[in-house]
Amino acid sequence: MSNKRIVLASNNAGKVREINQLLENSGIEVLPQAQFDIEDAIEDGLTFVENAIIKARHAAKLSGLPAIADDSGIEVDALNGAPGIYSARYAGEGSSDEENLRKLLMEIQNIPEEQRSARFQCLMVYMRHAEDPTPIICQGTWEGRILTTPQGENGFGYDPVFFVPEQQCSSAELDAATKNSLSHRGKALQQLVSQLP
Repeated sequence: MSNKRIVLASNNAGKVREINQLLENSGIEVLPQAQFDIEDAIEDGLTFVENAIIKARHAAKLSGLPAIADDSGIEVDALNGAPGIYSARYAGEGSSDEENLRKLLMEIQNIPEEQRSARFQCLMVYMRHAEDPTPIICQGTWEGRILTTPQGENGFGYDPVFFVPEQQCSSAELDAATKNSLSHRGKALQQLVSQLP
């Protein structure tokens, strides 16, 4: 596969970096949609998969390239799966990672440690073009639990409060290679790469 260009339906620098690291030797170059002056799609789906398809279709249509989109978030069992699809805007539209983290910690401050189970979900979609009737859909899940205070400087989003039992540290304390091999996004992307045409 000689360098295949795919647009990533995201302007999240953390996601762009993570996905390019994961695709390093695949011959695929992932370009952020901002490079094509594409604004974020309106995510009005009710599930991760609906939102991922909305984003991929939007980016493919406006760029003329195949598109990858992911919709991901964290599900906390004690909150019936919230923040879920609203993870990026849990503290309100345009909220920062820090504000979302603060709200999550406040919501579960009285929940005992053994009831703080959570998981990151990632639904990743590849569309050959905007009208693609059979997008490739892959799902990755990463089980863990929510810490009481943030730990670590790496990663983004909820990484500082997501405790990874098999590593005995937060996601934000992992180096990039370890995180990519374990994470929800890493798992979904590995499935996707194996299925790309």
